[in-house]
Amino acid sequence: MYWIYNILLLIYWIGLVPVLLYRIVVKEGFYERLKPSMGFMAPALQERIAGRPVIWVHAASVGEIVAASPIVKDIQREFPQVAVVVSVVTNVGYGMAERILQDVEGIIFFPLDRPFFVRRALHLFNPLAILLVETELWPNFLRIAKKEQIPVMMVNGRISERSHKRYMRIQSFVKGMLGSIDRFCMQSNIAAEYITDLGAHPSQVTVTGNTKYDQTYATVTEAEKEELLSQFGFSGHFPIIVVGSTHKGEEEIILQAFTGLLQQYPKARLLLAPRQIVRAEEIVTMCESYGLQAVRRSTMDRPTDEATPVVILDTIGELGRLYALGDIIFVGGSFVPVGGHNILEPAAHGKPIVVGPHMFNFTEIYQLLSDRGACRMVHSAEELQAEWTLLSEQEEVRTERGAHCLDVVVENQGATRRNVQELRQLLETYNRLP
Repeated sequence: MYWIYNILLLIYWIGLVPVLLYRIVVKEGFYERLKPSMGFMAPALQERIAGRPVIWVHAASVGEIVAASPIVKDIQREFPQVAVVVSVVTNVGYGMAERILQDVEGIIFFPLDRPFFVRRALHLFNPLAILLVETELWPNFLRIAKKEQIPVMMVNGRISERSHKRYMRIQSFVKGMLGSIDRFCMQSNIAAEYITDLGAHPSQVTVTGNTKYDQTYATVTEAEKEELLSQFGFSGHFPIIVVGSTHKGEEEIILQAFTGLLQQYPKARLLLAPRQIVRAEEIVTMCESYGLQAVRRSTMDRPTDEATPVVILDTIGELGRLYALGDIIFVGGSFVPVGGHNILEPAAHGKPIVVGPHMFNFTEIYQLLSDRGACRMVHSAEELQAEWTLLSEQEEVRTERGAHCLDVVVENQGATRRNVQELRQLLETYNRLP
């Protein structure tokens, strides 16, 4: 099937040529970012890795970068002589890597999955090992790495139910790709079962846990919290609802529930963070249609007044800290079939969490929190309002659920160390230990 894949990929890239040419001309710096995708690395990067053993970590986008962060830092502690190069696929992933992985030797865009480009990149880095974060399967890349006898390891491995079903349709092809991977460190028993179903040999599969539990989430002191509450004009208000990473189709549900909550709690406040900040003005207009005054965080020059109960968070990098302000948290991507977003961030702040019915991208994490009663699922605006009202009325329940969130986070830490220990064993097997 490789020849079919390569023909289809070639057709795709030929069709993309006009777009690439346009971006090269119009978008400053695009060509320099594109060059690593063709196996041409910046001289500065080559100088930084010259004469040093390299470990290549591939993390496609933001979620994978977050998961990779504790692993990268532990690798740097375990093997200080090693140069770490991180590759990404998306622009937002690149930006996140620049922000939280500042100490790595290089951040590049992943090479286009064509044999020539892949070989150039592999020959340049000659990595001791390649770490694929979660589930990144690139046929040519894996095939050539295997041929070059470079060990490949899946870390923090995850396969959603949806992806498992999709991969099963081309199981023979996927099995061939998995045969190029030497070790599978999976987040959960379910993920381990899925990867084995797809063709991974059971002896190569181990459950190490989810490194996102080891992520150093933003901490906020009481003094910092009070300062932030004052900045937003939220001091003395209750309940404060923080809604993170909403998608189109969810804000209406949120606003309907919040409008109902205001009838019981006139001093309630809503901090709403859309997944795409370009939608901020659209959501402000939507708030007005519900009779709610709203202001964008980026345009605030003073704290909100009593007449403005809604703030739209349209800034980058703040949400993780601002979860600390919430009495109750709702995590978006769950009222629409996106699969939910990271619920560990608010859990690490010890906050009670509410989600919608679509959490298939975070099944295991949701189940852990749900089993403790720390995270509740609702199916409508009416149920959401009822849950918010319950948590507002019953401080004991609110406090208990928040404490359970912290318990789950603490109890499941340690996956990073287990992944790096597996890496050490793999390097020893290949006699590549630095």
